[in-house]
Amino acid sequence: MTEILIRDAQLALTMDDQARELAGCDIRLRDGVIAEIGQGLRSSGQVILASNCLVTPGLVNTHHHLYQTLTRAVPGGQDALLFGWLQTLYPIWAGFGPEEMFTSAQIGLAELMLSGCTMSSDHLYLYPNGSRLEDTIHAAGELGIRFHPTRGAMSIGESDGGLPPDSLVEREQAILEDCIRVIDAFHDSREGAMVRVGVAPCSPFSVSRELMRDAALLARDKGVMMHTHLAENDEDIAYSLEKFGCRPGQYAEDLGWVGDDVWHAHCVKLDGQEIDLFARTKTGVAHCPCSNCRLGSGIAPVRQMRDQGVKIGYGVDGSASNDSGNLAAEARQAMLMQRVANGADAMSAREALYIGTRGGAEVLGRDDCGQVAVGKRADLALWDMSVIEAAGSWDPAALLLAGPMKVKHLLVEGRHVVKDGQITTIDLEKAIVKQNQLAHSLREKI
Repeated sequence: MTEILIRDAQLALTMDDQARELAGCDIRLRDGVIAEIGQGLRSSGQVILASNCLVTPGLVNTHHHLYQTLTRAVPGGQDALLFGWLQTLYPIWAGFGPEEMFTSAQIGLAELMLSGCTMSSDHLYLYPNGSRLEDTIHAAGELGIRFHPTRGAMSIGESDGGLPPDSLVEREQAILEDCIRVIDAFHDSREGAMVRVGVAPCSPFSVSRELMRDAALLARDKGVMMHTHLAENDEDIAYSLEKFGCRPGQYAEDLGWVGDDVWHAHCVKLDGQEIDLFARTKTGVAHCPCSNCRLGSGIAPVRQMRDQGVKIGYGVDGSASNDSGNLAAEARQAMLMQRVANGADAMSAREALYIGTRGGAEVLGRDDCGQVAVGKRADLALWDMSVIEAAGSWDPAALLLAGPMKVKHLLVEGRHVVKDGQITTIDLEKAIVKQNQLAHSLREKI
């Protein structure tokens, strides 16, 4: 039996059904689960003194492309819209292999963890030079983060009217076979699972209708979740109208891509009917505000989606379209953008943090996570409210207004994976050196 006691937390934001905020509480973690919450608890195990700390559920990242941490701030794509940005970066990504996938995943996940993230999805949709989904799964396993990798894919290359170069697309039968392989090898459907695999054709403009439909059938046969990009910007809408004769929401519905086992990334351009469709079918959305700003895609109608009852979580998106992987900063950006669009009272700091914790867990189908509550998984973030960013703050629960944006302690499944602001599970300095070496090598090949 392993036990950790978090003692005398300044405040715990539980995100439970009663939205309790508990001052001066102790939290006992035992065998990966929150076992007890109270005051004056005692333990013979490890004790974390938390008198200056705000405790929240760990943040949940619902959309990422981890491999892109190797291509931050590439000059040719810095000021491009989505399609031009992709066309700049595809040739660089074609030079990746297993080592690049593993190291970039290490760096991307470590960056997320330092910002309070305990669970992350990833959308890996290209597999050059022998790369496989497990390159990222092994990186997550070493770091100790809860991981939802999705087996993405592209099947329509430039010669068939698609965006990606032909060298980065795969045969559709091979894609489906590899989906089965990685699900059988790595997916864990049990409560408390550290790895759950999803099926994720990249986007409507890089795969066929047939693959979208077959992928949905396969995912539901295997009992796994489904993910793709949808309605990201005006170009996306125009493509859907031209190629499919309908808007993205109708396209998704026609091919079986709505339901409580589906979540879509971005959804910046959903209209009222599509928002209603997502609410009725319990389809989830990964909101990626920084990437949407970076690529000029627009402001997603998050306020409207929330008011209609759509499930929403945050995604940092690829580090080549965000150039950062700080999930707390992402939540703050989401809050500010909704205020720009809808007024200063459009989204509170508490609601924005809820979306980033319990909201993200709901999107990923994890009712065992996302709350500081007895019986839930011991995935917790401890924020030091004595640091300069929070000095003078009257309300520690308003974390996203005043900060901090980096975590002091992080626990995943009751394991202390960030301690005093440092990753405990890997040699992060060594990984950074390796990442920079790989990035230099890629630049030399251009």
